[in-house]
Amino acid sequence: MSGLNRMRTASRRIVLLAAAALAFAAAPAAAQTAPKPGQAIAIFAGGCFWCMEPPFDKLDGVSATISGYIGGTKANPTYEEVVAGRTGHYEAVRIEYDPARVTYERLLEVFWRNIDPLDGIGQFCDKGPQYLSAIFTLDQQQKGLAEASKAALERSGKLPGRIVTRILPATVFYPAEEYHQDYYRKNQFRYAYYRRGCGRDARLEQLWGPAATQ
Repeated sequence: MSGLNRMRTASRRIVLLAAAALAFAAAPAAAQTAPKPGQAIAIFAGGCFWCMEPPFDKLDGVSATISGYIGGTKANPTYEEVVAGRTGHYEAVRIEYDPARVTYERLLEVFWRNIDPLDGIGQFCDKGPQYLSAIFTLDQQQKGLAEASKAALERSGKLPGRIVTRILPATVFYPAEEYHQDYYRKNQFRYAYYRRGCGRDARLEQLWGPAATQ
């Protein structure tokens, strides 16, 4: 890891410690609840889950975004365990939405434009398996749409490299500790400091242009 990346990662850890000091970090419980009537669920991993909530919250038809952990082997993992890379979990966001108002295809479009699909070791300044990008599908329809979306992006030639984002079957999703939820709203200054320092927006603009969803 370069000196700059170490500094960026350290800045996030400082922000996290400050947040933890202000909130009790209880161990999360598994979220296996079915969607509410008229609602559907999508799960995406795109590095820091703080940064994956805002673009989906902006969409008409999205009723909730929940930061959490998925894909690992340990039940009820804590943030400290996940960020250390000991559990196999990804940081991810669970999206509850009304499919009559926003389609899964639209969610996929927003997902791609808020990640670096070419990064095979993490996302932006955050490196490690817990920060890899992935689409976690809940059924065959989502799997088919995700695969078609990825293939279309590959054929488009818009990106200067091979797409390494994975498409995986969803496993148990564990909500993250409460202080992580809606972090960008609760701690706007700290969130902006971390996001800017991590180089997320600069890389998104490089990949997708100035109109990239943020």
